[in-house]
Amino acid sequence: MTDEDMKIEEPQPPENEEAKAPDEESAKLQQQELTTVRKERDELLGRLQRVSADYANFQKRVPKQINDSVAYERDRILRSLLPILDNLEHTLKAHSAESSDAVVRGVEIIYGHVLDILKSHGVSQMQAMGEPFDPAHHEAMLIREEPGKPANIVLEEVQKGYMTNDRVLRPTRVVVSKAPALQPSQGQDREPEKESLEEGQDVE
Repeated sequence: MTDEDMKIEEPQPPENEEAKAPDEESAKLQQQELTTVRKERDELLGRLQRVSADYANFQKRVPKQINDSVAYERDRILRSLLPILDNLEHTLKAHSAESSDAVVRGVEIIYGHVLDILKSHGVSQMQAMGEPFDPAHHEAMLIREEPGKPANIVLEEVQKGYMTNDRVLRPTRVVVSKAPALQPSQGQDREPEKESLEEGQDVE
């Protein structure tokens, strides 16, 4: 037997295992690329959702801001007309005792006309006389004790208040009643004198 016959052949790796290694590496690269693409897709989707939500909020916010601005300017204009009503009201009170009926009647017509204009814009006078004091609608100018009246009742309207729709355009300036002062009893009158006397004895 020759040396060539006795030479042991070394085992060769199967052909499928040699082809498998590049396939696994390629699969890993593809998986990494797929993961990166999915991540970028999720980020873009998140940005798109945020932009969509911001735009929806913008669509809701802008009309409200416009309405608020219009309402503010409207209230400012209407508020500027209120001193006219105040002056007319004072004029009516000043001339009501005089014989100039024609002047009073003319002022009454103007006064009513202005009120009608304000009503057409949703403005109405608030009635406060005899009502409980409400800080949301009234502004207390004076607190006065009135016999027979409970506390916190509007006794007098100093200046008319006005509402526009459901908002206070200007609160009513009022005079409010207060509870009558309690009269000290005789026993309460003597008690301080007793204490004063005892204090004098302690000093001696």
